[in-house]
Amino acid sequence: MSLALLQEVATVSYGAFAAIGAGLAAIGGGIGIGKIGGAAMEAMARQPEMQGKLQGSAIVLIAFIEAVALFAVVVSFLAMSA
Repeated sequence: MSLALLQEVATVSYGAFAAIGAGLAAIGGGIGIGKIGGAAMEAMARQPEMQGKLQGSAIVLIAFIEAVALFAVVVSFLAMSA
């Protein structure tokens, strides 16, 4: 078996795995944001006077989740192009 043929056989494309990873990151971020939103609404319904503090905290947490999900998607796309 020649070296060129062996190298061709050993080459693996990770594009499909990277696309699955990007999809999972987006789904995970959506689930996390939904859980935070639901919990914040439930807490506001129980204690309406805390609405300002809860809303501010929820927005900060949502921003952190968005950042992590976006980072995961970017890493997946970089892995797909490599």
